[in-house]
Amino acid sequence: MILVWLIAIPLTGGLLAWLLDRGDDRLPRWVSLAAIAIDFVLALVLWMQYPEKANVLPGGAWFVEVRSAWIPGLGIGFHLAMDGLSLLLVMLTAFLGIMSVACSWTEIRERVGFFHFNLMWTLAGIMGVFLALDLFLFYFFWELMLVPMYFLIALWGHENRIYAAVKFFIFTQLSGLLMLAAILGLYFAHARETGVYTFDYLELLGTSMDPAKAMALMLGFLVAFLVKLPAFPLHTWLPDAHTEAPTAGSVILAGLLLKTGAYGLLRFAVPLFPQAALDFSPVAMALAVAGILYGAVLAFAQKDLKRLVAYTSVSHMGFVLLGVFAWNELALQGAVIQMVCHGVSTGALFILAGALQERIHSRDLGLMGGLWSAAPRMGAVGMFFGLASLGLPGLGNFIGEFLVLFGAYKVSVVMTVIATTGLVIATAYSLWMVQRVFFGARREEPRPSDLGVREMAMMAFMMAVIVWIGLYPRMVLSTSEGALNTLRQSAGVSAPSERMSHTAMPGANDDGK
Repeated sequence: MILVWLIAIPLTGGLLAWLLDRGDDRLPRWVSLAAIAIDFVLALVLWMQYPEKANVLPGGAWFVEVRSAWIPGLGIGFHLAMDGLSLLLVMLTAFLGIMSVACSWTEIRERVGFFHFNLMWTLAGIMGVFLALDLFLFYFFWELMLVPMYFLIALWGHENRIYAAVKFFIFTQLSGLLMLAAILGLYFAHARETGVYTFDYLELLGTSMDPAKAMALMLGFLVAFLVKLPAFPLHTWLPDAHTEAPTAGSVILAGLLLKTGAYGLLRFAVPLFPQAALDFSPVAMALAVAGILYGAVLAFAQKDLKRLVAYTSVSHMGFVLLGVFAWNELALQGAVIQMVCHGVSTGALFILAGALQERIHSRDLGLMGGLWSAAPRMGAVGMFFGLASLGLPGLGNFIGEFLVLFGAYKVSVVMTVIATTGLVIATAYSLWMVQRVFFGARREEPRPSDLGVREMAMMAFMMAVIVWIGLYPRMVLSTSEGALNTLRQSAGVSAPSERMSHTAMPGANDDGK
């Protein structure tokens, strides 16, 4: 039942936080922090058990699973399961959940209980997305993320929060309805083939259908996942949502909601429709490269600090999309590390931007400059995560991007070379951001105070994660390896990398060399 508790604890913690908001705003904060910290401890316990159990489960099978009937007449079940991939993302969810509560400690002063209710329920929905193996249940959790995140932006956001919240809602709701239609189409297609009506993921794998129908259903899933990723040109909701959201909302958006889109591609879009995914791979990789360059160039042009960081997410998640549709072991491992490291490093940049806005009441880069002398700890942290964003060797982001490019090179040399130019632009915008904020002409009074003990503790933990993965990525790689191999096997012999390597590079042998 540990998987049920991972979802139930933040749900219960959110309700308690709301109910306990009766004058003392400390109680909702401590209840929420305790709830998500318990989830993190449970995830750590599972991670410590994982290597032993993974060794006895062939092919990286599910090492924790719970299954029971929900609506048996319609083939809907309550099916949760965890493998190495979902374990890493659950740990990331709990870790960034703790950071989200901590960074809101002094920022949120109104309706504190209701704020933490929405925060906890968003995290519970994300947990459910990473654990659900019934497609109806998966869609339920997918929608559960949407409403509380809408309220986080609309009620506690900044100047144009209503516009940003409505835009976020429209994009995600419409794309979610397309996915629901695709889920129902797969449900009926499987029933026509087997006579069994079910939403169970494991039973729906390998459903045979007409290629045109498979492509249509795959696109229904794909649009929903690409909107959440977000991929160019479906990204336009993201800069507005990030800019207007409170700091915790930005951390969850960048660190977690975007990862649900990447997870959906890995778990559902390609394995359920391998041939359609193969046929669409050239287009998907082209969109990935376009997003890498577009996001990097737009980031360099921004004057709003949060908007700049938002566009870097479009660029960095383009590497994840590129790795997914390269679909070989190196590229997939790189995509997973990029998901984790991007979540931590970009989440830290948004926390830093929130701390600056709390102090100087502005996100305008033109009003910043020379802050290192007034806040040297903040400057050092900003420099560290700026270097992480550009992919400095020795930090986790470099490992992810390097593996993605190495794996993509076996599929398409041209796409890989073009994508690599995004790293050059990333160096320019990352260093430019640090220079504009912390160096140059000194800002006029009032000068901001430096990071306090609570903020430095958050940053220290996040920096430790990035350095640890950069210097010793093997623990993350070994955790996801079995799950990724199983996903590649479920996609069959026609996985994109094996087939595309022969078409993209004539004369290639079976290894894609």
